[in-house]
Amino acid sequence: MPTFLHTADWQLGKPFARVEDDTKRALLQQERIEVLRRIGTLARERKAAFVLVAGDLFDSTTPSKSTVAAACSAIKEIGVPVYAIPGNHDHGGVGSVWTQPFFELTRQQLAPNLHLLLEPKPIELDSAILLPCPLLRRHEVTDPTAWLRDPEVTAALPADKPRIVLAHGSIQGFGSQDDDDDSSGGGNGAPANIANFLDLNRLPAGAYDYLALGDWHGMKEITPSAWYAGTPERDRFPKGEGNLPGHVLCVTVERGATPVVEPVVTARFGWHHIAQDFQDDADVEACATRVEELLAGRSGADLLRLELSGRLGMDAMTRLETLLELWQSRLLRLKLANDTRLAPSDAEVEALTRRTGDPLISRVATRLVALTRGADENAASVARVALRELHANLAGPSQTLS
Repeated sequence: MPTFLHTADWQLGKPFARVEDDTKRALLQQERIEVLRRIGTLARERKAAFVLVAGDLFDSTTPSKSTVAAACSAIKEIGVPVYAIPGNHDHGGVGSVWTQPFFELTRQQLAPNLHLLLEPKPIELDSAILLPCPLLRRHEVTDPTAWLRDPEVTAALPADKPRIVLAHGSIQGFGSQDDDDDSSGGGNGAPANIANFLDLNRLPAGAYDYLALGDWHGMKEITPSAWYAGTPERDRFPKGEGNLPGHVLCVTVERGATPVVEPVVTARFGWHHIAQDFQDDADVEACATRVEELLAGRSGADLLRLELSGRLGMDAMTRLETLLELWQSRLLRLKLANDTRLAPSDAEVEALTRRTGDPLISRVATRLVALTRGADENAASVARVALRELHANLAGPSQTLS
């Protein structure tokens, strides 16, 4: 009954191009290396016999030499054999990283425990049989697991050792997520439209004991014997229900029995999503509370997709902008969609339009207020900006955080 770790979609060298700050982008890239050390700690704690990487060890077929060296150094620290197949990002085609002399030399020197499974053929270990389904192209038009349907394959396998399949791709009704962390992806798709389609239903019943799957970046149980491990360090904003990235699976398996699968959290960085519709000015503080609860006093450890809508008065809008500036500094990335409209309160309007000592300002403010309520949206938009500037100049220095 071997125990092993199932992981996938490391995508080392991912550029995180939408993170504008160079230092923050480097932190995200480095954390994808650091999580490998946490995987090594887990392997030692659970006395894992080996680690399986179900595709996409690298983010591309041509990672930088420094990324290759950092990866191999971290893999060596895992301390047990690591078996990996190429996925769609780092497929095993001509010219890929796996065929480069530099990679092989670096692997030999720094990570002799890393074994690349580049052919669909059984690999017999002391305690298990590995059945790899490597991707040799980014988009395979045939099912990578098709070779496992051959009765001669199963007939030739030892009867007593558990059989573990490694595959990278999509299953029916559970398509791959888009690679872009800004897209909404992760939807369903018909088999004809899914690249690297894995038709698990056609595998012989009972022939294989565990299917270690990669490609979906969230952890997901497909059947008790088939799991997506997801990426061990989150790399995109939440996409729908049941998407649980940031785990490694600790699996104990024996021939002919249902495997025991334990998800273990390995992620450090938080990727969050908040949508806030401002119904009144007090909602700004409610939004602030929601964000602070997520960040829990941290700085430089979270990314936030913040969607704002509704209407705010001028003082509340100023308060919101102060908060956004603060969050921008603390977050690794603030992806902001701000559709909040300026809607001065009655008190704010009266303070501008009924200034007995400043009749000129009162007349200008009255005209601006009328424009904000008119049918011409372009004029209204300009008027809202002007009205707010007028308010800010008359109110004195902008509000600061309490």
